[in-house]
Amino acid sequence: MGSSGQNGKEGATSASPVSAPKDLRILVVIPTLNEAKAILPCLESLLRDPLLRDPARSSLVVADGGSTDETVAIVQRFAETAPCPIHMLHNPELLQSAAVNRAVVNHGEGFDLLLRCDAHAIYPADYATALLAAFRLAEDAVSVVVAMDSQGTSSFGRAAAWVVDTPFGSGGAAHRGGRASGYVDHGHHALMDLNWFRKVGGYDAAFSHNEDAELDWRLRAAGGRIWLAGDVRLGYVMRSTPAALWRQYQNYGAGRAATLIKHRMRPRLRQMAPVLNLVLCVIALAIAPVWPVALLWPLLYLAAVLAVTVVACLRLGAIGVWSGVALVVMHMAWAIGLLRRMIGFGLRSASGQTSRTQRDGG
Repeated sequence: MGSSGQNGKEGATSASPVSAPKDLRILVVIPTLNEAKAILPCLESLLRDPLLRDPARSSLVVADGGSTDETVAIVQRFAETAPCPIHMLHNPELLQSAAVNRAVVNHGEGFDLLLRCDAHAIYPADYATALLAAFRLAEDAVSVVVAMDSQGTSSFGRAAAWVVDTPFGSGGAAHRGGRASGYVDHGHHALMDLNWFRKVGGYDAAFSHNEDAELDWRLRAAGGRIWLAGDVRLGYVMRSTPAALWRQYQNYGAGRAATLIKHRMRPRLRQMAPVLNLVLCVIALAIAPVWPVALLWPLLYLAAVLAVTVVACLRLGAIGVWSGVALVVMHMAWAIGLLRRMIGFGLRSASGQTSRTQRDGG
């Protein structure tokens, strides 16, 4: 598989990085919305890579969802002296998924690969070059994803960053702090074959979250393979407060539910574990007045959280006490987000079925 058309991959003969074919061209897309503080460092970090400074090899699109701060003006000023073309694109749909799709439609002609980037990230100096090397080495991959090394800017954020990269925090997801390269079902999106991106219809623009995992499902269903480049690292800054983390993980859970519903997928055990835990805890607390033994499950969960917290304190010092809070927030918020979306879908389906039955005279 890999890049189709005239720019197919060359076979790799060793495990060492090799330079990319000269005719491969990369479209870099950065969705933004009020990123005045972050967009300039992001652009400067990307353009440290010689590959992205070459106007014959690359072009950047900043797809803005209607920023009310100085984001657009900052990008326009930077573009005046940038070594490669930088295009501003208005994204009326606001969502990142729609932004990337619109950029491909408007600026993707003549490009072979799509590099999706986040405005709030700082990228390694050889990010694009390393991804291209990985793309060539994984001969039948249509997408190269990367692992994220979590970090924090507050005491809570640093504790959350530590715990999210443990099996308790991420369920063992390969792209959460993993080091091994290999084929995966999903990872943090980086470099994609544009022909394959178009072939499966791009991102689902209705998705505000989990659009990357949903696209990965369609890529694999169409016969594509996804390669995790374990040696290409990307820093990810965790939310700095419990409230912000709660909102984020509720959205994550709802996004995962949308993917499960759309494709009638069977969730994995690690995805259902937080939901089962929440349901069991609620049931246990409800029946505890008449059957106190039911409290055993919530107590076991609390004991596991405390054990993780102790380990975190040994590793991080006093701020480690926040790790247990972060763990509970991630588990419960994700489960509630997923359940709310699934229950809402079930109610709408039941209502629709009732309406159809009434119309048909049932």
